[in-house]
Amino acid sequence: MRLYFHPLSSNSRRVTMTAQQLGLELDLIIVDLLKGEHKDPEFLRFNPNGRVPLLEDDGFYLWESHAIMQYLADRSPDQTLYPHDARARADINRWLFWSAYHFTPAVGFISRERVSKKMVGGSGGPDPAEIQRGESLLTAAAQVLDAHLFGRQWIAQGIAQGIAQDKLTLADLAIAAPLMHTAAAQLPVLEYANLQRWFERIQALDAWRNTERTQVGGRLWRG
Repeated sequence: MRLYFHPLSSNSRRVTMTAQQLGLELDLIIVDLLKGEHKDPEFLRFNPNGRVPLLEDDGFYLWESHAIMQYLADRSPDQTLYPHDARARADINRWLFWSAYHFTPAVGFISRERVSKKMVGGSGGPDPAEIQRGESLLTAAAQVLDAHLFGRQWIAQGIAQGIAQDKLTLADLAIAAPLMHTAAAQLPVLEYANLQRWFERIQALDAWRNTERTQVGGRLWRG
């Protein structure tokens, strides 16, 4: 399988972390966002949104990072990140949708102004109005996540033999990925104790450490 990605993309990061955690091997191909390679007609043939990541598996092309995570899990027998129990999956799915529609966009408003603009050489400095908008949305989302994590190790409950278990799942990897920009984007999340304890557990994972400095044009090997 081949993954078109960028190392500074949190959407890419959640996919590479998932592959690491599953022990999957991916060929990593950099899409140079600074050179506009994500807008190249050849790339747009396979992802008309012009975004990373994009997974290619024997002629099958899949975009949307959360969908790629699910696909990788389904391709991995005996994995526990995305259990087959209907209620366990529904619990994980709700957090994946929450990640896609609430948490990640909120972070995106801030990181775009404080990180991405510098990276692509955009004109003008950070837009205070956009930052304020993002901080308002992120504060609301962080409060939800922090309250949910009270007394929990991980976000979603896996279910094995009918018994709910507090285990690492795709939900954790999806929601943690945008926090890779916490320092650079000055994300207002440090005051949430439950969230920070959970994020420390994420940062201790080999999957997090091994994707922290992914080499351009390298390979992601079985861990």
